[in-house]
Amino acid sequence: MASIIERNKKYSVVYYVMADGKRKQMWESFPTLKEAKARKAAVENEINDGTFIPPNKQTIREFLQDYVKLYGEEKWSLSTYSTNIAFFDNYVNPLIGDESIQTFTAKSADMYFKRLKKTPATETGCHKPRTEFVGPSILQTGYKLLRCAFGKAVKWEIIKRNPFELVDKPKYNYKRREIWDAETIRMALDECRDSKLYVAMNISFACSLRIGEILGLTWDNIHISDQGIADDNANLFVEKELQRASLQAIKILDEKDIKYMFPTFKPNATTRLVLKTPKTESSVRKVWIPKTLAYILLEYRKTQESMREMLGDEYYDHNLVVALPNGRPCEERVIIEAFHDLREKCGLPYVAFHSLRHSSTTYKLKLNKGDIKATQGDTGHAQADMVTRVYAHILDEDRKVNAVKMEQAFYSPQANPDLRSVRPPADASSGDLDVEAFIAKLRNASPEKLAVLAELFKG
Repeated sequence: MASIIERNKKYSVVYYVMADGKRKQMWESFPTLKEAKARKAAVENEINDGTFIPPNKQTIREFLQDYVKLYGEEKWSLSTYSTNIAFFDNYVNPLIGDESIQTFTAKSADMYFKRLKKTPATETGCHKPRTEFVGPSILQTGYKLLRCAFGKAVKWEIIKRNPFELVDKPKYNYKRREIWDAETIRMALDECRDSKLYVAMNISFACSLRIGEILGLTWDNIHISDQGIADDNANLFVEKELQRASLQAIKILDEKDIKYMFPTFKPNATTRLVLKTPKTESSVRKVWIPKTLAYILLEYRKTQESMREMLGDEYYDHNLVVALPNGRPCEERVIIEAFHDLREKCGLPYVAFHSLRHSSTTYKLKLNKGDIKATQGDTGHAQADMVTRVYAHILDEDRKVNAVKMEQAFYSPQANPDLRSVRPPADASSGDLDVEAFIAKLRNASPEKLAVLAELFKG
């Protein structure tokens, strides 16, 4: 099955494998006959067991290119594709891209994460890094991504074992996001003079929408007729979101998930603003609107119509709810910067714009007494347990009320005036004591028991 050939003072193990439907001869050279014999035995055993994997000089960089083409382009969304490609380019290829995938071990993976922790964090999109070096969230994201990628390498019979399944998962302690309470949000809205930001903040808090979903709303998604408002049936429908995507990703994914691509005014632009389908199926949803917000939207639409008439041909009508004064799409960074300026102006606690969605979820859970399903319907979370896990502290706070209500309804003097004087009943065995029998037991007791009784009587 395998043979050893001596050549130029080296020993080669020669065997045949099937590759692409053809029989291919393989040569592996070793400096000593002992090593060659060991390899020959291993090759023959693995071929007989069906576990043999031919040597492969492919680097991790080359493998990841195949992984992206064969798996990523089929499975990933537009945003996931861009995020994962950026991770490979910034945090994988510069560190381990040139290493052989077949010689990369669990120890190599541990060393990689150690190096990654000391790697400077890079800016992505409009998000600046919060820390100087790669933080725990990026470490965990990388762990999941590489474990999945190397898992494919095992299935494709490139490697025998997944090294990332043998390392410790990077620790990541989810910190409860700081949020504004209702009074703080009301104060911020009272001081807001930016109509785009004002509308976006109200939609985020009242309807629990993500910022991309807010900026992707068009007026045909808003249902605020006079009759609908009167019947408490005003609502909006989330079916798309605004996102900036690279032209490379758009082309490679063949415009997957894209509903509309906005025109660009920069001839050499490498990115485009697009309206795309939401991140998950559960994100497509109907959300009911409070009456006040419905009236705010009605007035805001009138303002947009006035701007359209005033600007004429210079107005770019994309039918967007939250848009720039000339009708062009409003990017996420514009809202984030305006929110930052408002927060600084009012001297309010630091929170991100996205925290308004968390404030919304928290407020609704308090209002509806912890109705997870109703709240999940508004937030668009894929699973109810995501709401439970993230907002468990809110549910626990409300559960404290149960003890108070129990006290008021059952244990309070008003409900049962005599209950506070009740004591546990005496043990039935503690009735009349047979003194003579007790003394007889004492006579037969051990010195240790007598010593314990003596101490009890002293007490």
